[in-house]
Amino acid sequence: MTEATLKVPEIHCGHCKMSIESALALVGGVDHAKVDVGTSTVSVAYAPPATLKDIVAAIEAQGYEVPAPG
Repeated sequence: MTEATLKVPEIHCGHCKMSIESALALVGGVDHAKVDVGTSTVSVAYAPPATLKDIVAAIEAQGYEVPAPG
C-alpha cells in the first residue's frame, strides 16, 4: 500500500471535501482518502491498479488544481 499527501489549495469547505472523497472512492485501488479542509490537503492510501497520476486526475476532474510538488 502506498500513501501520499497532496496539497490542493482550492479546498475550503465541506462540499470540496465530499466532492474529492467521493471521486477518489471510485478510483480502483484506492483504499481510503481523507480531505483535511483546515490544511487543504488530501491524504490517500492506494495500491495497483491505482497510480498517483490516476488520483491527481480524479481530483482535477472535480475542478481542483493539484500543483506539482516542490
